[in-house]
Amino acid sequence: MSKAPPKAQRIGVFVDVQNMYYSARHIYNSKVNFKALLNEAVQGRTLVRAIAYVIRTEDLSREEFFKVLGNLGYEVQAKDVQIFADGSKKGDWDIGIAMDMIEMAPRLDTLVLVSGDGDFVPLVEHLKRALGCRVEVIAFGKSASGKLREAADEFTDIDANPKKFLITHARMPPRPTGAPEGQLETHHKGMVPRELPARQAPPRIAPAPQPRGVDQRARGQRR
Repeated sequence: MSKAPPKAQRIGVFVDVQNMYYSARHIYNSKVNFKALLNEAVQGRTLVRAIAYVIRTEDLSREEFFKVLGNLGYEVQAKDVQIFADGSKKGDWDIGIAMDMIEMAPRLDTLVLVSGDGDFVPLVEHLKRALGCRVEVIAFGKSASGKLREAADEFTDIDANPKKFLITHARMPPRPTGAPEGQLETHHKGMVPRELPARQAPPRIAPAPQPRGVDQRARGQRR
């Protein structure tokens, strides 16, 4: 954010956890620091409510994760993936996030949407035009919708300072396919290859000693 906003502002923070989680995973193979994210959104203002919207999947189904979000100050809204008769799956919080933001808008001065999903463009425009609210957006610039960036009163690009918003001890990316094992190690920051120590050659094995009689006969033949 460009400058410190007035502390008297009443704000609400609405986090599309799926969008943040998978953007961080696909772009940086890392995890989001949701505490740093909330601090950036609040900026010393009066926080009225912070809601994290989660779809339970194999990656985001652990109760420990929900508990951590709650301890950070988020109210967690979670629901399961819908599975249809044809086997297709659907899971999103687009309508739920929109409904909550519209309902809470009269009690807020600023709404902070943490998502790069372009489906929220009409919502942002409605909040600004019809309800007179200030809307700020925080997202990964590399994956965020350009129209969403333009619609927001202010856009905070996580890519501008990823170290601030990502967990630095997240696991390393897997070794690239086809790379010789033990030759290169790819680490998180910048995906810079680093040489590993070369493998030591196996120790040379001395030939077994020949019987004494055989050795003497061989010498006589050479003479």
